[in-house]
Amino acid sequence: MIQSTKQHTLKAKAAFKGVGLHTGEMCTLTVLPADENHGYKFQRTDLEGEPTIDACAKHVSSTLRSTTLTQGDVEVHTTEHILASLYASGIDNALIQLDAREVPILDGSAQVYIEGFAKVGTEIQEADRKFFRIRKNISFADKERDVEMLIVPNDNEDEGLRLTVMVDYNSPILGTQHARLDGLADFAVEIAPCRTFVFMKEVKALAEQGLIKGGDVDNAVVLAERPYSKEELQSIADSMGRDELGVVEDEAGVVSTSALRFSNEPARHKLLDILGDLALTGRYIQGHVLAARPGHAANVEFAKEICKKMIDFESKPDLRTDREPILDINAISKLLPHRYPFLLVDSILEMNESSITGLKNVSMNEPFFQGHFPGNPVMPGVLQVEAMAQVGGVFALSSVEEPEFWSTYFMKIDDVRFKQKVLPGDCIVFHLELISPIRRGLVHMQGKGYVRGKLVSQAILLAKVIKDRVPTENSEN
Repeated sequence: MIQSTKQHTLKAKAAFKGVGLHTGEMCTLTVLPADENHGYKFQRTDLEGEPTIDACAKHVSSTLRSTTLTQGDVEVHTTEHILASLYASGIDNALIQLDAREVPILDGSAQVYIEGFAKVGTEIQEADRKFFRIRKNISFADKERDVEMLIVPNDNEDEGLRLTVMVDYNSPILGTQHARLDGLADFAVEIAPCRTFVFMKEVKALAEQGLIKGGDVDNAVVLAERPYSKEELQSIADSMGRDELGVVEDEAGVVSTSALRFSNEPARHKLLDILGDLALTGRYIQGHVLAARPGHAANVEFAKEICKKMIDFESKPDLRTDREPILDINAISKLLPHRYPFLLVDSILEMNESSITGLKNVSMNEPFFQGHFPGNPVMPGVLQVEAMAQVGGVFALSSVEEPEFWSTYFMKIDDVRFKQKVLPGDCIVFHLELISPIRRGLVHMQGKGYVRGKLVSQAILLAKVIKDRVPTENSEN
């Protein structure tokens, strides 16, 4: 499925009310439309100053049976279901207000949230959606918990996020299960209705840790691996501060107010949790996640690994050479005065208000290889800098009228470094960024050259643009 390339927000607010699974506190949660590039933010309206928390992986403070975000002294518990619902609904920007510490658990699934957003509807915004396409495998493993997570590139670049999960609890009532999601469009039907689950044998220990105060058979699937006596059930109820659990004590299997919604509902719910935790990356991920025995701790660490790769990738220019140039050699020749054998840029791949990317194909036919060096051809570093400067010259001359009558001249070259040899057959991709705005014809840029993604040369260039050529009778009008 091809995803929208534009950001979206809600058309109007959507409100939800319920108990927090772990705190047991009632909470009214209101999701409001937000401006472009706002992302997901939680706001605690019950606290002085109504502080906000950015929903990002670096703010995760706890993954004990849910995902908790903390920023300063403010925290929000159990964020995964609401975030998964926003993400799957194609909502990029939302302010999530709540008047308690914990997001309502509702029926233990994401279905109520999904239906609420569908009822309100979304609207398109002008800003481009933020994507992160997986180009190389990213993995995470926790040997102690026997968890493995991997994301691989999609076969089709137009595909969005896909997930495949396997859970194995070595339990007589919940053995190995698998679930998959082939696209976010299927989330509402295939994944959103799936409820959180817990084993009966875990309930007492969780209650003694101060958790599941709001847990009930109405908002979770309880899995009883054996029959429990009245005494055992009463002991569990006492640990939760309740008079009784309200379950049948002589049956083993699923204990809830309704049957399983899917035969593999627990595995599907694990997939739901992964999606909610991956929403903390702040990007619509394009790739296929494969997860074995995941949990919130692993999900968040995996999200952090993706964020590291994302930051590393986004801090580098786009070095792809398989795209259509915006300026070919003929267009470049109209901007630059250089000619054979000194025109050292072949095409311009990208240019915006502050940067430019161009390339130079290095051929054995370059005249300088005759003497540099016979039997060991190496492109001179000074010519790499010259080629870099010519790319910068295209950037500078693109900003003036009648560029054919202007020239760029070096004033200063600093911090020149050469990292590795450039040889015949190499393609150098040069990326230059403005260090400061162009003023009085002065162009100050940081330039870097790459071959097959590796840095080969760099320099800081200062040049001046001067109108020093005059029209002739043969000049084009």
